[in-house]
Amino acid sequence: MANCWPKSCDSIEQFILLDPTLFLHLSMPVTICGASYHQPKKIYSNQDFFKEFPESIGASLEKTGVVSRAVADKSEVSSDLALAAAEKLIEQENIDRSRIGLLVYCSADFDYYTPATACVLHGKLDLPSSCGAMDLTLGCSAYIYALSAIKGMMETNGIENALLLTASTLTRLIHPKDRSNRFLFGDAGSATLISNKQEGSIGPFVFGTDGKGFEKIMVRDGYLRHPYTNASWIDRKDEFGNVTNDGSFFMDGLNVFLFSVRVVPKMIAEVLAKASMKQDEIDLFIFHQPNVFLNETLRKKMNIPEEKFVHCMDKFGNTVQATIPIAISESIRNGRLKPGMNVLLAGFGVGLSWAATIVRF
Repeated sequence: MANCWPKSCDSIEQFILLDPTLFLHLSMPVTICGASYHQPKKIYSNQDFFKEFPESIGASLEKTGVVSRAVADKSEVSSDLALAAAEKLIEQENIDRSRIGLLVYCSADFDYYTPATACVLHGKLDLPSSCGAMDLTLGCSAYIYALSAIKGMMETNGIENALLLTASTLTRLIHPKDRSNRFLFGDAGSATLISNKQEGSIGPFVFGTDGKGFEKIMVRDGYLRHPYTNASWIDRKDEFGNVTNDGSFFMDGLNVFLFSVRVVPKMIAEVLAKASMKQDEIDLFIFHQPNVFLNETLRKKMNIPEEKFVHCMDKFGNTVQATIPIAISESIRNGRLKPGMNVLLAGFGVGLSWAATIVRF
């Protein structure tokens, strides 16, 4: 670091005296100070599903933990859900818009090829011109990646407050006859306030990728590598009766399950070791919410007590980038997450990718 000091500085003390606020910015930790979410108005219940697919086996599907899910209509895009969640959070936390220095929009769904949807949201939220805005795309682990990026930008640039917005309207890409994925997924947007404060912190982080497995969760056609063709809409049926095509969402459920069981316990051990913490020092575990059966398998495999583990699927389904912040918001609302707690956040899925961090609220 000494190589970065001005020539007139012989010590870090002299360096700090040039700008006393610099030390404050570099030393002040950041943490999550509030979260909110927004769902579309249209609710698709399990009763609606079984009326549409009476041949489906209810006991098997309901192991996922989903009772109902919200579904966006054709006029509603992902950024609309993120915008509504952000407005709700600003009112809920009484946030001064002029003091927001960074906006990150995290989704796989963007309004335009260009500009960045974060810039569009910046204007709709009437944020100051000094506020940076950028998009970040990934999937089920994206919230953790975004927290890391935001933490780094805030701590190195002296940013006081940041908004992290996530949103998914994946249901519009699921084939009408893809029973398992129509049962599992829902649409939602979320907003998270990250601020610098003396109490609390975010980190450390661990990340991982198995890019050779990218085809396990994907929409193959419709972008640069494979533009839509007539062949994009040729349907195929799997051994369970689910229908999809190359223009619709596809997930290899069995291999995604095996991937998760393989990487998640190692990831949790790694982030705890990096933080020099033991598992019993974590007050709450909030994982991405792919389905209750998978997360219960992980919980039992890692011997995490039920009272420390969050399931948040029943009213939402799998909302991809929004699952973790929705679970945070619900845990705050129902009193399970309180100030001073150590909370382990973990995301895993699309990519194939995974990430985890520990937040001290």
